[in-house]
Amino acid sequence: MSLDFTTLTNLRRNHPAWKLLLAGNAPLIVSFLHRVFIEPNIRIMAQDELVAKLDDELFHLRESVNHEAFPRSSSEYLNDWADNERGWLRKFYPPGSDEPHFDLTPAAEKAVAWLESLLQRAFVGTESRLLTVFELLRQMVDGAEDDAETRIIELEKQQQTIDQQIARIRAGDFEILDATALRDRFQQLSGLARELLGDFREVEHNFRQLDQNLREQIATWEGRKGELLEQIFGERDAIADSDQGKSFRAFWDFLMSPLRQEELTELLEKVFAMESIATLHADTRLKRIHYDWLEAGEHTQRTVAKLSQQLRRYLDNQAYLENKRIMELLQGIEGNALAVRQAMPPGSSFMSLDQTAPTVNLPMERSLYSPPVKPVISAEVLSGDDQGITADPLFEQIIIDKAQLKANIRRALQGKSQITLHEILQECPLEQGLAEVITYFAIAGADPKAIFDDNITEQIFWQDDNNRQRWATLPRIIFNK
Repeated sequence: MSLDFTTLTNLRRNHPAWKLLLAGNAPLIVSFLHRVFIEPNIRIMAQDELVAKLDDELFHLRESVNHEAFPRSSSEYLNDWADNERGWLRKFYPPGSDEPHFDLTPAAEKAVAWLESLLQRAFVGTESRLLTVFELLRQMVDGAEDDAETRIIELEKQQQTIDQQIARIRAGDFEILDATALRDRFQQLSGLARELLGDFREVEHNFRQLDQNLREQIATWEGRKGELLEQIFGERDAIADSDQGKSFRAFWDFLMSPLRQEELTELLEKVFAMESIATLHADTRLKRIHYDWLEAGEHTQRTVAKLSQQLRRYLDNQAYLENKRIMELLQGIEGNALAVRQAMPPGSSFMSLDQTAPTVNLPMERSLYSPPVKPVISAEVLSGDDQGITADPLFEQIIIDKAQLKANIRRALQGKSQITLHEILQECPLEQGLAEVITYFAIAGADPKAIFDDNITEQIFWQDDNNRQRWATLPRIIFNK
């Protein structure tokens, strides 16, 4: 989109940022929004708290400027700034709250940022931005290269350059950034860090705008519901796979790494400890800017999750209304049928049914015929031979009392939060040998709190029926309370 006369005319008439710059109370609005929302990185604020802050602001201005200035109340000003004609604040009711809340719109934040850029800077740094341009161009060219040999050649060149730098440093020949270069880079760092916070609010606004478009589409949809759901989920996937969605996800994954957070904290501490940076009297909140990013990103993630939940409830309500309409039609049909039951119209237009619903028997649902199996019963009774067969083996079977083993485990855990199988067997030695060990394994396998540690092995000993010592090497089994 080019900045032609028509485009600029439409922006001047309709864009909230331009309207804010033309507002009569622009100094009050910009200074208040910057102090309350942007400086402390506040995303949403309840109406009572925001009204109290604006009351304090108006009181000090009336004391210092003019007692007759700003005659309207704080709540009137806030409602006016949140009106659709202004669009500088967003007034809404969070889920589960009956008190209105306010949030700064991306358009108002852009206007505040532009006015902030008009302030005179200590100096205008160009070296760091030029280096950033070269680095971005190098990343684009190297990242888009699909030839492996070309990439290897480029990496070998970088390796050779790094080796030369290491050799010069070992020889004592290296350069140190002077105070001007450090301040130049710090100024660019501060600007980029603040711009990222504003980007989060704009990303959240875009997701909310997408949700509003989907709701409008649902309300005016006249086709089949399956096609509507397919289109909705397709657009959800499209926004996630868009350039903005992919960039936000990559940024969030990078920032959520604990190693990256520790590295950012350490680097910021070292930068603020430099003498040349201390002379700038920079805002100390920049030292925790990555935590502000995390807070803003989490707020954006929660907003997207809430929008998804609200959309789900909205679809459920639509389905409820459709089912209600179907039931009303069926009840209307039943009512009409009852009304004409006693006085049937003449002619052959009506027919009677024995049941209210037909019985459907599909042919393929019937099972095939299978002849019954006739058992063969012999009338001859066979007598056993005279060999003596003892029944002692039937009564010599080993029976493991699993309940007793579980009781052993519970008793061992009374004074501890966890205990190993080896420790349990020291207190309650094996009596049935390997079969009892296998039963302990079965108990541990069915217990979701039990842990099998394959990295550590333990030896279990017992005596068999012939008083011979047996042992087994097992992985460590840990039972937890």
